[in-house]
Amino acid sequence: MLKLFRYSIFLSLFWSTFLFSQTEKEYKINTIAFYNLENLFDYEDDPITFDDDRTPEGKDHWTQEIYEAKLANMAKVISEIGADVTGTSPAIIGVSEIENRRVLEDLLNQKPLVNKNYGIVHFDSPDRRGIDVALLYEKKVFTPTNSKAYELFLYDDDDKTKRIYTRDQLLVSGMFDGEKIHIIVNHWPSRSGGEALSRTKRLKAAQLNKHIMDSLFSENPYAKIITMGDLNDDPTSASVKEILKAKDEREDMELKELYNPMEAMFKNGLGTLAYRDAWNLFDQIILSTELTKKDYSSYRFYKAGIFNKSYLETPRGQYKGYPFRSFVNGFTGGYSDHFPVYIYLIKEKTKN
Repeated sequence: MLKLFRYSIFLSLFWSTFLFSQTEKEYKINTIAFYNLENLFDYEDDPITFDDDRTPEGKDHWTQEIYEAKLANMAKVISEIGADVTGTSPAIIGVSEIENRRVLEDLLNQKPLVNKNYGIVHFDSPDRRGIDVALLYEKKVFTPTNSKAYELFLYDDDDKTKRIYTRDQLLVSGMFDGEKIHIIVNHWPSRSGGEALSRTKRLKAAQLNKHIMDSLFSENPYAKIITMGDLNDDPTSASVKEILKAKDEREDMELKELYNPMEAMFKNGLGTLAYRDAWNLFDQIILSTELTKKDYSSYRFYKAGIFNKSYLETPRGQYKGYPFRSFVNGFTGGYSDHFPVYIYLIKEKTKN
């Protein structure tokens, strides 16, 4: 059985600012997070998608009571990501495996989040099961100016009459506390059928992701870009290392490059989901060069982490220590089969 080594960040803090003792400077700090919500479906049948299992009469007996319990669990987790440092929930949260806008509205009406005044950016994707990605944002911090869903075109055996329908990649651009930032939310194709046989699909997803970022860089080489999501690949996989060319060190980065703070965690044995006694780190947040500089006169990357509080772990049995998923032959009372990930962005406070 695997032992999960917790990843901890120790900071001096005072709510939304913290103090570097060695420099005596104060900083604004905000959390940006990503969370795979593990099949957050409502309990009503959508005749267009394959959601029959997640209905009261379906295989999972997905009732209103179970749905509401699942919502409460997801809201609790989201409200606590990064809060031990910032004193509040994340300013921005990318999510995946949500059925529609309704589940997001219901999620944000849960007690831990209802007073946070979050906005939603969501598009229905062509995924056959009806699961989408979306962005939640705290309106007092982030103001979207543009958003677009990019379809990922995949075909069985390269036959364009046999399209494989999967999730879009969501680009949201806007003003983050007065600074322009671009965020891409991803949920790349799964490893169904095996990692090797499905690898080409994720390589194509990475190519689309790179295309989106290259378009942003062509307009502004200094663009602040965050691409996040469940990539169904690890930080060392070809999709991330060879297509995105994400680096594991933030020092000496050239213009228009990418830094992946999750790679060092993965190499140290950390993960966000486990399978057959091995940890994977599919949930990643990757940043463009401009966000990695150590000039904090504007928002820059400070730290990254995996939110793996003990209550999110399976408490007993064969899978003790694994993410405490919400459904295994019935509702478990758990959360998700993935741990959330997060980063802190900081900016030096100006003195009045």
